[in-house]
Amino acid sequence: MSTGNGNIFKPDGKNAIHDGIEHEPSGGKALLDPTDTVFLLLDHQSGLFQNVKDITVAELRANTTALAKLAALCQIPVITTASVPDGPNGPLMPEIQEAAPHAVYVPRKGEVNAWDNALFVKTVRETGKKTLVMAGVWTNVCVMFPALDAKAAGFKVYAVMDASGDPSEFASRTTLARFTQAGVIPTSANAVICEVHRTWNRPDAAELAQLYTMVSPNYRAVMESYDKAQAVARAKADSAPAAPRRQTTPVGV
Repeated sequence: MSTGNGNIFKPDGKNAIHDGIEHEPSGGKALLDPTDTVFLLLDHQSGLFQNVKDITVAELRANTTALAKLAALCQIPVITTASVPDGPNGPLMPEIQEAAPHAVYVPRKGEVNAWDNALFVKTVRETGKKTLVMAGVWTNVCVMFPALDAKAAGFKVYAVMDASGDPSEFASRTTLARFTQAGVIPTSANAVICEVHRTWNRPDAAELAQLYTMVSPNYRAVMESYDKAQAVARAKADSAPAAPRRQTTPVGV
């Protein structure tokens, strides 16, 4: 696996692309800065999944796994936590730790709101990051409560709506309204990947392309059709007869 960011981004607060090409200095100012971001994946538990109705569980799990893979690829810290994993809410989905072995798990002592847990907040602060990308189940509780508290504490907070899930469409809509009223930024897994990606002129571009097939499965068809077209073009070029050499008249004849 590639080492991700490399020198593409630097922790200088400018969020500019560093790939040897001249870019517009103001580009990226309004986007996620990968060097100042931590992913908080909250309560993605098997028991809670059974009550998610605003998104299919398969999509939710795929989008969450894509975020974990993105974090591993681009060296972004990941913090996970669970609400009473030995109770009816169930254990965390294993894909997160498998995709992001560097993820740090913070146990809680029964708190519904992760931000009520001192160790969780301490772990977040110790990353030194001021941009929090949150996702979890349920969105209207496990994401919203810590998102509102983190925003009040001075963090920039994103809520990844399609890597989260609620018991109903109504719950999701009211959660979205409350996020926007409080200044929490709603986003999608695809948008997070794009904001961290920023340029195809990077050594891990092929690995990033694979992440798009997780959040948008039809993107794989785009890649396959392109690869096939390129293969056909190469085959035609290889089988084409060589052009005859043009005979030149000797000087003086």
